[in-house]
Amino acid sequence: MNHSFLILGANGQLGKQFYKDLTRRATTVIAPDEKDCDITSANVLSRYIDSVKPTVVINCAAYNAVDLAEQQPETAYRINTSSAGMIAALCAERKISFVHYSSDYVFDGAKGDRYSEQDVPNPLNVYGKSKHDGETAVLAAGGTSLVLRTSWVFGNGTQNFIYKMKQWSQMNPVLKLTADEVSVPTSTIDLVDITLRALNKGLSGLFHLTNSDYASRYEWGRYVAKQLSLSATIIPVPMSMFPSPAQRPLFSAMSNQRLQDDLGIVIPDWRDAVDRFIKEYPMR
Repeated sequence: MNHSFLILGANGQLGKQFYKDLTRRATTVIAPDEKDCDITSANVLSRYIDSVKPTVVINCAAYNAVDLAEQQPETAYRINTSSAGMIAALCAERKISFVHYSSDYVFDGAKGDRYSEQDVPNPLNVYGKSKHDGETAVLAAGGTSLVLRTSWVFGNGTQNFIYKMKQWSQMNPVLKLTADEVSVPTSTIDLVDITLRALNKGLSGLFHLTNSDYASRYEWGRYVAKQLSLSATIIPVPMSMFPSPAQRPLFSAMSNQRLQDDLGIVIPDWRDAVDRFIKEYPMR
């Protein structure tokens, strides 16, 4: 089926990857600047959607500043909750498929094992609460919505952990990384590919979309340092060494088994994802 895609939040890591992959597939892609399409205004957004007439809206826009959200809860809720629910409702009215991304931070990390879609969320911080309320709002809007929880996303640009590891190692001979903070590093390359597979299969509802296996920040950093031949010494430390305004879950890794089963695929391991990412986006 021929889709036309409207990407909201097109300037972020995930939005850029969607734009790159969809234009490569010669698909119709509309990727407005934030100033041209205010996702917090129902009037602006509904007029914009009616003018470009997409068949799929992909919401890559999010307020991701976890610590800042503690001081700016209104902003976090406006973007992650109200706006997400509003877009879902506009799409439902127009029979447009809607894709929305959520976070492993909806969980408190107390389970000590990978979280499934059946596990009950219990977010520890404003960001996590705003993302959980956003999921609820999207799914309550009716229509065909796909809500995908992901974690530790890395994509092209200077905001990803891999790029930062390279920068940090050039400035510091010793890097301290948390050994008790565990989740799943997830590549935008795989996020885009698997989202499009899920859309083609007509999936809707809530799924966990991450790469496979899991790692601590320390393990992830060690792996990146090895692949990039970084010279810094990396030492494991507890998360308590880095006090921050927002409390974070220790073990928030999620299981992607349901999505693998429903799509009949094997989702690549995060190490494999890191290798392919470095190949596609060499760190100069």
